[in-house]
This record gives sequence, structure tokens and C-alpha cells, in this order.
Amino acid sequence: MSSPDFADILEKSRELDRLRRDQEEVLQEINKMHKKLQATPEVVEKPGDNSLAKLKNLYIQAKDLSENEVNVSNLLLSQLDALLPSGPPGQQRRRIEGNDQKRKRIKNDSDISRLSPSMRNQLDACASLKGEQVAARVTAENADKDEWFVVKVMHFDRETKEFEVLDEEPGDDEEGGVQRKYKLHMSCIIPFPKRNDPSGVPEFSPGRHVLAVYPGTTALYKATVVSTPRKRKTDDYLLEFDDDEEDGALPQRMVPFHKVVPLPEGHRQ
Repeated sequence: MSSPDFADILEKSRELDRLRRDQEEVLQEINKMHKKLQATPEVVEKPGDNSLAKLKNLYIQAKDLSENEVNVSNLLLSQLDALLPSGPPGQQRRRIEGNDQKRKRIKNDSDISRLSPSMRNQLDACASLKGEQVAARVTAENADKDEWFVVKVMHFDRETKEFEVLDEEPGDDEEGGVQRKYKLHMSCIIPFPKRNDPSGVPEFSPGRHVLAVYPGTTALYKATVVSTPRKRKTDDYLLEFDDDEEDGALPQRMVPFHKVVPLPEGHRQ
């Protein structure tokens, strides 16, 4: 390997490190904006507020940095391929005829390493949910209505982006009274707020539509916030559930803060 070639590879490696640091900084700013909008969603309706414009610009920056990272990585791979010896025919044949499972695992690791920092963080967050209860949409995309249940995460597959979850509530007699398992895409899962981490708890203002666990069940339904926790973010919400009419009025029900999540866009009930 000649010195100029090696120096160019080192320079591109440093550029790759810089791009990844820049992406992490942009991602931190995006997360700050997300928390701000979750805590005070009404701010975007104020005259002169540019929160959404700032968020759009941050996403554009993240996209550009991610594309630059891919371009620099491809250049580095091409340079390294050109410099590496091909080896004797017998060696190459044995390498190609190696263990299929090992090759598949290496490919999967490579695919994950090429993901943007934002997607890697999402996958890490999904993998960290193992053993926890989450809200899950168990109906298909083309179903007439969405059904959401509380389920327990058993496993998350980074390659397919699918969760394996368990509905711990036994089924009815027609299902044999057994617990049901589902394989669901990550878009069908909403984590619940953590009881022991008030800093990450979203605040829903009165009048806001949410998805919440109906008291005494493991099912989630659309509801409207009547009042927010008065003293602490970790107190209960007072909610009115849709289609919960009693004697011509909607009863108001208390629901713990850790059983209330944002209403998914396009929710059907």
C-alpha cells in the first residue's frame, strides 16, 4: 500500500467520524424538539411560532449528513477492495463456500451499521423494551377498526423490525382460554411512559385526544382529556372515553398517567 493511498483512507475515516458526530448533534436537537412538542403541542398554533419549520430543517440536515456518510463509506470500501489481495483461487473458493449462517449474520451486522444514527437509536430503543408492557395494535392495516391491547414484549428482531409479543390476558372460550402471541411491526407498538422517570412523561392538555387503557381491562380506546394531573406529572388523568355513554352522558374516569399514550394518526374505532 502506497503512502498517498493510506493517507487518503485515513482522511476519509476522519471525515466519516466527523459526519457521525454531526449526526449525533442533530439527532439530539431533534429529540429536544420532540420533547418540547410532546409537552406543549399547543405551541405550534401560536402566531409566529416556527417550531415545525425548525424541526423540518433538522430532518433535512440529518438526511443530508446520512447520505454523505453513505457516500464516504462507499468510497472507503472501494479503496480498501482495490488494495486488498484477492488470494489464491482455493482460498477464495473456501471463503465463498463457508458457513451460510455466518455470512448471513455478517451481512445483517453490516446492514445495521449502515443505518442512520436516528434509525439505530430507534432500533436500540425497541430492543430495550424486552420484558416490558407496551400498547400494541393487533389488527391488520386494512381492518375496519383498530384494536389496541396491553402486551408483553418477548423479542425484537432488528433485521425485520418486528416484535414478538404476548397478550397475557387469557383468550375467551372460543380461543381455548390461552394467551395469544403476535408478530407485529415496530410501527404497531407504542411504549408506555415509565413510572420511575417523570422527565420523559408527555403531558396532554385538556381537550386532547389520547389512547388509554380502559379501567379494569387490558384494552386501549380513544379518549378525551378532561383534566391533567394537578400536582405532579405522575398523577392520574381524568378522561372521557368515546362510546362509553351511560344514561345519556359520558362518565369521567381516572386513568394512571403510565397507561395514557398519544392517539395514533388515522386511528379507527
